[in-house]
Amino acid sequence: MRLIPATGLAVLLLAGCADFEKNPKQILGAIGGAGVGALIGSQVGGGKGQLAAVAIGTLAGAWAGSEIGKSLDKADKLYAQRTAQSSLENNKIYQSSTWRNPDSGNSGTFKPTRTYQTAEGAYCREYETTIYVDGRDETAVGRACRQPDGSWKIIQ
Repeated sequence: MRLIPATGLAVLLLAGCADFEKNPKQILGAIGGAGVGALIGSQVGGGKGQLAAVAIGTLAGAWAGSEIGKSLDKADKLYAQRTAQSSLENNKIYQSSTWRNPDSGNSGTFKPTRTYQTAEGAYCREYETTIYVDGRDETAVGRACRQPDGSWKIIQ
């Protein structure tokens, strides 16, 4: 069942290697989108139907992530990273923070959805983030854990 997403990511990586220097945002967006699409697809059906849903989710996510990723620039990423760090540090569960790059017009939200402590004692937070580019949006979920220096590191 996990062979499809891994294969899809490998194809994306190989296809994108030649253009990575030209369009790193687009390639990374496609990879991230493929992962999110595969995860969503894996929640649908069972057996062969679930395998097909994972494959379709991977392809659809890769396309959507590619479209979003090719439009994000370094400043957008900096705004998003600052908002993520601040939200993870200060926001209550389900309290959203937003960012907007006035130069590109791109924007996004970041919202912690769960806080917990691991068995090893690390403090972690699950989150949901949405990025808006050219009237389109892409939503992802993930997890971040506090590092020894006090910063938050996105784990997935």
